[in-house]
Amino acid sequence: MNAPHPPKVAGIDSTVPSPAHTVASVTPGSSPAAPPPPASPDAPGALLQDRLAGWVSDLTTLHELTERLARTGTLADAVQEVLRAGAALVGARRGLLVLEPADGLGPDGSTGLGLTRADLGHLETVDRGALSYGRILEGLPGGEGGIAEPDLFAEEGFDPRHREVAARLGYAASYTLPLRSDTAGRLGAAAWLYDEPAEPRERQRHLAGLYVRYATEHLARLLAVERTRERMATLARELLPARLPRVPGVRLAVRHRTGPRGGGDWYDALPLPDAALGLSVGSVTGGGPSAVAAMGRLRASLRAYAVMEGEDPVAVLSDLELLLRLTEPARSATALFGYCEPALRRITLAGAGHSPPLLVGERRTRFVETSVSAPLGMLACWEAPSVELQAAAGETVLLYTDGLLHRTGDPADRAFARLHAAAAGVPRAARHDPDAVADHVLRTVLPDGLDTADSEEDVVLLAVRFE
Repeated sequence: MNAPHPPKVAGIDSTVPSPAHTVASVTPGSSPAAPPPPASPDAPGALLQDRLAGWVSDLTTLHELTERLARTGTLADAVQEVLRAGAALVGARRGLLVLEPADGLGPDGSTGLGLTRADLGHLETVDRGALSYGRILEGLPGGEGGIAEPDLFAEEGFDPRHREVAARLGYAASYTLPLRSDTAGRLGAAAWLYDEPAEPRERQRHLAGLYVRYATEHLARLLAVERTRERMATLARELLPARLPRVPGVRLAVRHRTGPRGGGDWYDALPLPDAALGLSVGSVTGGGPSAVAAMGRLRASLRAYAVMEGEDPVAVLSDLELLLRLTEPARSATALFGYCEPALRRITLAGAGHSPPLLVGERRTRFVETSVSAPLGMLACWEAPSVELQAAAGETVLLYTDGLLHRTGDPADRAFARLHAAAAGVPRAARHDPDAVADHVLRTVLPDGLDTADSEEDVVLLAVRFE
């Protein structure tokens, strides 16, 4: 994917100084190439040719760096890429980027390039007004644009604590740019550190400024995504159980993953009369805040129906389907509800368009086939027979939403086979712990970080182990 051009990069602006040298293609972590030897003054058009070559090289460099930045999909990756590219452009080896959005909504924090967390901690002990990036963040005089400090130790009135930290970390000069744009406002500041007294040349400053202006817009977009993801995750957490109940005879564990927009998957475990337990998982169609809100309403209604008639799972889902048709006719939902009797190691199940539970034991791993049924809200009247699952001591029942299968990217039959193989392969030493079972299944079905990567598909996995 080609990155959009940064402002004034695609054309030649007569106000921009002509390049005194050609900036070759830059790899983050390296310094820009040394300027070529001057052309012979007797060569016709040599000066114009050198200038044009310089522009082409500069544009190529910026294109490569901005394209690499555009490929980053998370805020953390983008910050690291900005630090590496900026270091290459200004000829520095280390740096740090401080995120501190002016709206105060966060996230705030510092990220280092070639600096450890302890190094960043040392810098935080220096008064902000004595640091170039601190002056930018605090809006102090002199912090409106880039700040070059070519020889820190030669400055008059150098802050003693800053001198001590600079000596300890081994840097003698710095160059700092604000992360600010007309549309994004102030996001923070980026500073690059030199081991010896030095400062970037005029052309290096110009290229770094162009790059950082583009980078600020990209960081602002990823910041908005990060905030949306956190809000949706917080909302979903508030609408789902804060903790699972402790009921004699069973042990419970759950894993819930949601994408940046938030989704409508839910789970529940509700203590019922007669030492019973109501178990449910489900998914509302759609995504975003409206789906999350609909999920919350549906789950709350299901809890009420479970308390009143939980021993009849078909009646619980029938009531839920009627409510959905009357209050949210444009939505549908899949759901699975089970009336669990821990003392008898028995679960009575009813499902509406939902994937079948998976029974995992020492001697068997099999899907518990519920009756084939349409999702709630798809038919004029929903009803399907229930099924009874009898477990043995030490066996675990896995309830999950379709997102676990969809995130694999496989056809349905292969996704089910992958889930079955993952459950059958749970190590013997882990089978006594439902948390370990859930973790193993999730990592095996969704390897290489797919269990935590951004996705439009929510994932719910509820493990119920009978003692």
